[in-house]
Order: sequence, then structure tokens, then C-alpha cells
Amino acid sequence: MTSDFSAARVHLERAYHYLRGNDETSRAACDALDLLIETVAEAQHRRPEIGVVEFPRSTARQNR
Repeated sequence: MTSDFSAARVHLERAYHYLRGNDETSRAACDALDLLIETVAEAQHRRPEIGVVEFPRSTARQNR
């Protein structure tokens, strides 16, 4: 199962928006959400890893 980074980012940004208070807890939560949003955004735009398929080498070719 793959993660839906786009949807996760929307929800994190919405949570950030709801934390409008000037209290210490709201500011700390927003700082933590900033880090999460940045991490999710990087993952969202990361190119998928490409697997390398190794083919078996024939024994005739190795003996050359």
C-alpha cells in the first residue's frame, strides 16, 4: 500500500490553519506541523525509486 502524500499534506495544512492561537502550545504545534508538511511535500515530489534487474551471466561468457 502506498501513502497518499497529497491528501496528507492537505490535512496537515488544514490543521496548521486551525491552530491560530498565540499560546505556546499552538506555536509549538505549528512548528511541528511545519516540519511534517515539509517532509510530506518532499516525499510527494520525490521520484520513485527504480529497481535494477540483474540478468544472470552465462558461464560461457565468464570463461572468455
